[in-house]
Amino acid sequence: MGKPTGFLEYDRKTSKEIAPKERINNFNEFHIPLSPNEQKLQAARCMDCGVPFCQAGMMIGGMASGCPLNNLIPEWNDLLYNDNLESAYLRLSKTNNFPEFTCRVCPALCEKACTCNINGDPVSVRENEMAIIENAYAKGYVNDKPPKGHTDKKIAVIGSGPSGLAAADQLNLRGHDVTVYERSDRPGGLLMYGIPNMKLEKHIIDRKIEYMKKRGIKFVLNTEVGTGKQAAKPNCAKEDPMIGYLKNKDLKYVKAETLLEEYDAVILACGASNPRDIKVPGREAKGIYFAVDFLKTTTKSLVNSGFKDNQFVNCKDKSVLVIGGGDTGNDCVGTAVREGASNVTQLEMMPKLPDERTEDNPWPEWPKVCKTDYGQQEAIAVYGHDPRIYETTVKEFVKDKAGNVVAAKCVKLEWTKDEQTGRMNMTEIPDSEYTIECDVVLIAAGFLGCQTYVAESFGVELNERTNVKTSCPSTYATNVPKVFVAGDMHRGQSLVVWAIREGREASMAVDAMLLGYTNL
Repeated sequence: MGKPTGFLEYDRKTSKEIAPKERINNFNEFHIPLSPNEQKLQAARCMDCGVPFCQAGMMIGGMASGCPLNNLIPEWNDLLYNDNLESAYLRLSKTNNFPEFTCRVCPALCEKACTCNINGDPVSVRENEMAIIENAYAKGYVNDKPPKGHTDKKIAVIGSGPSGLAAADQLNLRGHDVTVYERSDRPGGLLMYGIPNMKLEKHIIDRKIEYMKKRGIKFVLNTEVGTGKQAAKPNCAKEDPMIGYLKNKDLKYVKAETLLEEYDAVILACGASNPRDIKVPGREAKGIYFAVDFLKTTTKSLVNSGFKDNQFVNCKDKSVLVIGGGDTGNDCVGTAVREGASNVTQLEMMPKLPDERTEDNPWPEWPKVCKTDYGQQEAIAVYGHDPRIYETTVKEFVKDKAGNVVAAKCVKLEWTKDEQTGRMNMTEIPDSEYTIECDVVLIAAGFLGCQTYVAESFGVELNERTNVKTSCPSTYATNVPKVFVAGDMHRGQSLVVWAIREGREASMAVDAMLLGYTNL
């Protein structure tokens, strides 16, 4: 806890956001942190609640409540309030390998489960976390020294997203020799190219990678695991010159058999990067992209040349249709606005959620309420209205004589409850068709599972969702000896905090297999 009466004395205060019309002029982070003294007072709001749901990380009502990493939040809030920032960092890093990422991109499950939520506003946990980790970098608290003890075990981690990096970090801490293989030209996975720069500036990732290298972790980039027959291709339906450069011309290949011979253990952490498509007439039209490819081209062009190479899907002066209402859809909206789209429309199949909790969604369950995120805020400021249209789906894409998409034929949906099963069923409303003009379509409809060729290369089994199969969700060993799995490739599309937890737990399983026990 912080100050015993702090939650009564101080109101919640968070970082100042740069105004939407100003921040869309660049792709920079747009939050201005509180002063150190103001942040101390926010830590003081952590109350002596007795049962800190903020760090529970448990499933309640079918959704996670509290931090999946079981961060020791009351402890480091108290240390922050009492100016013991080095100890605060040590407590924070005990459970979280990458607080510099989670304090920027996590939806803060901890805050939604905070006890202060019952009768007021939650503690600003995420921003307290940022204050601790950024102070640690500034003061030199972050460890960049190799471990003192070393084993003779070698481990390969395939994929450098948050789960792969967490597993590598933990196993290196144990003294094992760890090599991370990444098919892209930069480490970080979707942290690097899938999350826009305004949410997570890429120098933050580069900083952490450099510390990991100093600690002894090796990174092998531009390297695909497999036979060499499956080149990494953009996910667009047709080859498009604007995103063709996502094909890595410098890509090298390493066979699964080679890694199994060279290493004592292999962890597959390749994510769930198989996007869900919309298979309707006209899908082959030019100008239709998967969201992940759109976001990749934007960030890659930004970090490579500041957009001077023009190697990105440019939405300037175009009508953009985003299909999908989750975080990725919002990222597409914010990116399109920054690129100068003439207008942006976002379609959601589901009904609009209520603005406040309903009686059947009590604390500490995750609040099922409508959230207007940064991209939608910016669209409202620029275009004068919320870009979202609810309970709608696309029936057909219309193209011109040149094959370019020019419109989407849509239909309104109705959700009804099946009285026998209790399930909600979606049906089209008769005579509700209408057309939305668009020059660019971005499909942000989620992911179906892993791209299977890596799993097939190692011979590991997949489940019905095309995730790598293990004997139960809490285990990480596959059917192939020495081969483990972690992150979205194991659990399906999820949050960064869950990926880090998976990487940490997979590292424990690998460590126990190699040494007969683990103290991770």
